[in-house]
Formats: sequence, C-alpha cells, structure tokens
Amino acid sequence: MQSVIQPQKTALITGAASGVGYAIAKLCRSKGMHLLLLDIDHENLAKTKAALAELNSSLITEAFVLDVADAALWKETTRQIADIVQDIDLVVLNAGKGYKPQGTDTGRLKPWLDGNYWEKTFNTNVRGPLNGLEALLPVLTASKNKAPKSIVITGSKQGITNPPGAGNPAYNASKAAIKNLTEHLAFDLRSDPATENISAHLLIPGWTWTGLMGNVGPTDEAEVKKPSGAWYPSQVAEELAKGLETGAFYIVCPDGETDPALDQARMKWGSEDVVEGRPALSRWEKNWKNRAEEAIQADARTRRA
Repeated sequence: MQSVIQPQKTALITGAASGVGYAIAKLCRSKGMHLLLLDIDHENLAKTKAALAELNSSLITEAFVLDVADAALWKETTRQIADIVQDIDLVVLNAGKGYKPQGTDTGRLKPWLDGNYWEKTFNTNVRGPLNGLEALLPVLTASKNKAPKSIVITGSKQGITNPPGAGNPAYNASKAAIKNLTEHLAFDLRSDPATENISAHLLIPGWTWTGLMGNVGPTDEAEVKKPSGAWYPSQVAEELAKGLETGAFYIVCPDGETDPALDQARMKWGSEDVVEGRPALSRWEKNWKNRAEEAIQADARTRRA
C-alpha cells in the first residue's frame, strides 16, 4: 500500500495542539493535505489552526475541541466532520496523558492506593483511541473510495519495556494495552477483504520533548530548549512518514541517546523474562540489574556489527 501522506488527502489528528500531534499535522500540511485537528486544549488548538491555515489557505483546516474520553462527543464531532469532508485518509489517534498518583503515601504502593489515577489514565490513553475507532471506523469502511487509508495509534516504549517508577504503572499498562489492541486491529483489517485497503500502525516514540514534558502548544522548535538526548516532535513525525512509506506496523523511533540496536536489545531482554523464568522486570531487580545491563549492551553491540 502506498503512503496516504499525499496532496489533497485528508488527515484527522487528535492531540493536535502541541507536541507530536502538532508536528504530524505540520508535516501533513507541508505535503498538501487537508487537516482535521482535535484537542481538549481549546486555546492552543485555536493557535494551531491559525498557524497551519496560514501555511496554505487553499486547504481545509478545521479544529474541534474534544475530550477523547467522551464517546458521545466523539460521535457528534464525527457527524460535524462528515458535513465538511467526504473522506478521511489518515487517522492519527495520538492524544495521551500521564497522570501522577495522589495521596500521602510516598513509597512504591502510592499508585496502588489511588483508583482515580488509574481511571483517568485509562480513560484518556485507552478509551480515547477506542472511542475514536468506534466513531471513525464506520466512516472509513463506508467510503466508496477504496484508495489506501491508514490508522496510526501512538504507543510508547514504556508499554513494551515497562520501566518501574512511582508514576509509571498506569501509564505503562495503558500503553501496553494500546500495543495489544493495535496489533489486533491491524490483523482484523488486513484479514477482511472489505477492509484490506485500511492499514493500522503503532507509532512508538522514544524520548521526545512533548507537552507531557513542558513543550506545550504549537511551538517553533528552533526556540524550544530541550535536553540534548531528546528528539524534537518533528523528528518523530518524519519517522512516522518513513514508516507509512514502507508499510511498517511497528514504527519505533530512536532518540539522541538510544539507537535501534539498544532498543531491540532492551525489548528482547524484557520479553525473555517470561521465557527464561526470571523475576518480573528483572532489568531493574537488584540481583539481576548488572547481569541485565551487561547482556543488553553485548546484544546491542552484536546488532550494530
């Protein structure tokens, strides 16, 4: 399937008002695409719409304030979109958020004592994309235009390597769920002749300086101060474009500190905890940590050779 990032095609992007979502929208606009921008942040969404419309006023640029966790609002927004465009060629379900557990406990049990922390995380990071699929899949499948269409869902390496941390369990688990459900979606789409023109892809950013880390709003990256090892959101957008061009399902982005070989070695070690019967998250377990690091670095060196 050819990439859907082409002139006069239409992209719908959630979390479009900053970070990776804005970068993807900007890349799509540079390729001559119409844009449907969705975000809960109405102020930055308005700025995003204005900035992208200014790049090419002849193309459609529409913005919709949306909480992705609101299934009814998703359906209403989809009805509004149907009055504006006939087809959606690229869907990027990118909106996501990390929350911190609340409470007086400061130890490892803190996340497990705050049910609201889990609920908020899963409502945004898992129910959000599922709500989007429920609203948009009927639009994509009903289209008489059987040209290629793509659905991209933003995951995270944390959903694969699962690093422990006081605020990480719910976020990691939500992104692990995203990996799982996107794999199923891709299989189901390609297994049905009626939907084989629709591909699904899992975007897996590395360390990226996004709104989750303070890079909020539609920013000029030349003015953004970030750690030297982090990627700009535009680099993730470019990696996505390459992945769609080659038809990749897992679009794994490196960053300034972690190359593909190290990513692969870390992912392999984590998956082998099950096969080898090691302790859960052995990479960080005190009796395994040094052995894990030595093995991972050796594996990475082999992969680079």
